[in-house]
Amino acid sequence: MYGSPHVQIVILSYNQCEDTLRTLDSLSRMTYPNFELIVVDNNSTDLTIKAVQSKYPNVILLVQSTNKGFAAGANVGLQRGIETKADFVLIINNDVLVTPSMLTSLIESVTPDVGIVAPLIYYMDDPKRIWSKGFLKHPLLLEPRGNARGQIDHGQWITPFNVDYLLGCALLIRVSLLKEVGLFDERFFFYYEDLDFSLRIQQKGYRLLTVPQAKMWHKVASSAPVGSSFRTYHMARSSIIFFRTHAKGFQRLAVLIFRFGSAVKSSCIFLMGKRLDLLQNYWKGIWDGWQII
Repeated sequence: MYGSPHVQIVILSYNQCEDTLRTLDSLSRMTYPNFELIVVDNNSTDLTIKAVQSKYPNVILLVQSTNKGFAAGANVGLQRGIETKADFVLIINNDVLVTPSMLTSLIESVTPDVGIVAPLIYYMDDPKRIWSKGFLKHPLLLEPRGNARGQIDHGQWITPFNVDYLLGCALLIRVSLLKEVGLFDERFFFYYEDLDFSLRIQQKGYRLLTVPQAKMWHKVASSAPVGSSFRTYHMARSSIIFFRTHAKGFQRLAVLIFRFGSAVKSSCIFLMGKRLDLLQNYWKGIWDGWQII
């Protein structure tokens, strides 16, 4: 692309004050010439709001009255991008570090047929190990696959490549597409909203791209630790909404059988681990997901 399109960078925060400040510091050092930083805070109860106001007075702070989850928080930033006629919005987590050239590499990879681009994402505590390079989609079951999670980067990814799913940890979204595709689906409080959004972008004929030259490090599961009741509940609830929405025709039967097997397996793991709290939250999430229209 020519020139320097205007990018609004939307950092979603909920507590994790130190992580948010470190992310803002990293993003502030980027060399791209035309961006502004926006923090959408989902009603933090720690010192996040005061600390951002004090240390980064030029950052736009949009404080929400309640925590309505990732999709609703991201939509606040996307809506502002629409209203201010930004060219792109970069949705990004508040627990990441980036290279100074990350945004430049993302912007340079955008072509008219590309709807979203994302960086190559590494584990923050293991800087050469891949956390996400995007996913491919199982053609029948819709399951994400081929992520390369856990692999060491030996330079095997050189040029930008197409994927089917990108994660909401970092998404550079072309604002002009939002009138066609809409915003994030707020039925998803946490998890799967990014997979749903990825599919809707593709259904409009646009590509999703991962850019290896754009690099980012993620403090994994800081907002919802693995093994927490919160994560277990929302993963289950959101998965039901996602597969009910996108499985079509005969595919629905295949997905139902596969997901039932997955539910039995997960339940056995919780029982063997004596985690009755997770078992209860898992099935409550499934039940609640079925109640969503």
